[in-house]
Amino acid sequence: MSLALHQLRYDQKVFWRNPAAVFFTVLFPVLLLLIFAVVFGDERIDSGGGVEATTYYVPAIITLAVISATMQNLAMSLVIAREDSRLKRGRGTPMPAWVFIAGRVGNSIVLALVMLVLVAAIGRLLYGVEVPWAEAPELLAVLVVGASAFCCLGIALTALIPSQDAAAPIVNALLLPLYFLSGVFIPDSELPSGVIDFADYFPVRHFFSGFFDVYVGGSGLPWGDLAVVAAWGLAALLLAVRYFRWTPRGG
Repeated sequence: MSLALHQLRYDQKVFWRNPAAVFFTVLFPVLLLLIFAVVFGDERIDSGGGVEATTYYVPAIITLAVISATMQNLAMSLVIAREDSRLKRGRGTPMPAWVFIAGRVGNSIVLALVMLVLVAAIGRLLYGVEVPWAEAPELLAVLVVGASAFCCLGIALTALIPSQDAAAPIVNALLLPLYFLSGVFIPDSELPSGVIDFADYFPVRHFFSGFFDVYVGGSGLPWGDLAVVAAWGLAALLLAVRYFRWTPRGG
């Protein structure tokens, strides 16, 4: 456990000393929130029982930030480390493999918590979006289940990415359409009929829906959405155990 905590501290230092990683993981979601707030202003959105646009987009951007900090961050950083042979060299040391993975996953979960606090604080201070303190346990439960599942998805996704250059295009090609189809960027009331039905097959929609219901509606734990997200995470974990590799794809 002490090795895992040491690895977590190391991964935290590596992340915060990388300006590009900090921008796309931390600042980019904040920038998107500000843009959506400026574009839609005080418009009311039919989704979620009729709420202001800023109230809608705070949990939406938190959803995006959590997925970015977990699945996207892990998939890209692990592929880069693998193709640079850093994973191979680390595997040759006495450090247990689970310690390395635990450090990366722990770093992603810490970032997800940071983004939850940051975006919620900006929403409250700039736009008056109430923070649901009474629902804090439910919010943390949804966040932990979602972050864990998307960490597993990020690790499993590395098996499909052949090179460093392909990491960003493949990850973005998978996530960006799902953000649009799942109601993160465009409210589901504005989407054509059948789009949400299609998005319901994927975990992004269920994570956003469950988180939104707790953050805005205060409806308690969304067991159905959590079950779907957890099922995707479990399937990804099994695939990661089977197909994750420590050596570069080229040999």
